[in-house]
Amino acid sequence: MTGEASGWFGRWLLPGLAFKAAVIGGGYATGREIAEFFLPAGPWGGLAGLTLATLIWSGMCVLTFLFARASGARDYRSFFEALLGRGWIAFELAYAFFVVLVLAVFGAAAGEIGHAVLGAPKAVGTLVLLLGVTLFAAFGNAMVERLFAWVSILLYGVYGLFLVLALGAFGHDIAAAFSAPIAVGPTAFVGGATYAGYNIIGAVIILPVTRHLLSDRDAVTAGLIAGPLAMIPAFVFFVCMCAYAPEVAGAALPSDVLLAKLNLPVFRLLFQLMVFAALLESGAGAVHGINERIAGPFQARLGRVFGVRARAVSALVVLIFCMVLAQRVGLVGLIAGGYRLLACALFALYVAPLITVGLARLVRGPVFQPEVP
Repeated sequence: MTGEASGWFGRWLLPGLAFKAAVIGGGYATGREIAEFFLPAGPWGGLAGLTLATLIWSGMCVLTFLFARASGARDYRSFFEALLGRGWIAFELAYAFFVVLVLAVFGAAAGEIGHAVLGAPKAVGTLVLLLGVTLFAAFGNAMVERLFAWVSILLYGVYGLFLVLALGAFGHDIAAAFSAPIAVGPTAFVGGATYAGYNIIGAVIILPVTRHLLSDRDAVTAGLIAGPLAMIPAFVFFVCMCAYAPEVAGAALPSDVLLAKLNLPVFRLLFQLMVFAALLESGAGAVHGINERIAGPFQARLGRVFGVRARAVSALVVLIFCMVLAQRVGLVGLIAGGYRLLACALFALYVAPLITVGLARLVRGPVFQPEVP
């Protein structure tokens, strides 16, 4: 990974794979978020919403990576200190809400998977995820980047196989769903903008991997690629989901509904393993972002490296709180209730400042002292 990360893989693909890891866990991988934000718009409206979200992600990733290079930021605190000044504290509060929310969703999803596949108590799946995220987050950048790369191979492969099997098993139902007249209403764009809005924070979470970017051209290339890399599995899943829209609309695990239609026990186990791996990489990415935020001040004030033990303790404290919340609220309630509020907060504190103040600074030229890679 070290050699690859210093070449085209690390400069162009790794940021996109990391961004995919930041957004695909929890409700995306299980299909719950796709059902919540895109299914109400209908087949064609849902595709339009997914396309809008992809474009927003790519555009915001490009601006985020360019601004991070210009300001020398490699974690979200330094990024927002450069963008918002003292207002970075407001983003810190929003980010704390985001972490609690998404890790709670990951924990709830892991519990649902363990219960659906193995019949185990939901707390078992949540605990296994907690331990896995702690293990990977404890060893820092190199371990987390390896996780992004290997899980990506599993994830894209399983989604591709899922599409082939779904077209063979109920392709006629998918075709029937898309035979309806093309209709794209406001619901499609509201869903796409909302979904893109709260997930775009992933571009800031993954700032540690942007240390591999060697030029502004790398930042633009990586940002443009990031949107499609993160959204391709969502397009695949949404198309298949349209065949049984009424059944999956309220299901906690829409993926399991579709897998039951395939009636392939081995593939069902493989798919749920992939979903769990997606939860693992997303959780590790979120917690790693927190650890990197802590590492700088920790070393500056105490003169010691924020090592493996400290990272593990930090991860455990965050995860235990969030997983307890997951057990009390549940997956559907977390996604339906918290994400729209988060999208509004992130637009005010991140999207709007970056596309106005941040873009203006970038256009005027280098007003920061960028960190030399």
